[in-house]
Amino acid sequence: MAYDEDLAQRVRAVLGGRDVGERRMFGGLAFLVGGSMAVAAGEGGLMVRVDPGEAEALLREPGVEQVVMGTRGPMRGWVRVQHRRLEDDRALETWVRRGVAAAAVAPKR
Repeated sequence: MAYDEDLAQRVRAVLGGRDVGERRMFGGLAFLVGGSMAVAAGEGGLMVRVDPGEAEALLREPGVEQVVMGTRGPMRGWVRVQHRRLEDDRALETWVRRGVAAAAVAPKR
């Protein structure tokens, strides 16, 4: 599957200066910080790792939805932010930083 290259470039700009890995996964381009996936740019917007305790409140925001992975069902601690919510660079930066913060405390595999 393809991903939104423009969105990926914008994410790279926000993450500039960090040790970031990139890997194609979940139909998008995932950005890994410290070995943990923080965000992924996809055609449907940005998949963002979030604090599971904050997810319910975030899902009440317009343009934010639960990530569902096929037969696995809803993924706890992950939301998808639609493109329309990411048009502003400050909004994108807020979501990317939220993903980086959640990745920093995620259990290492």
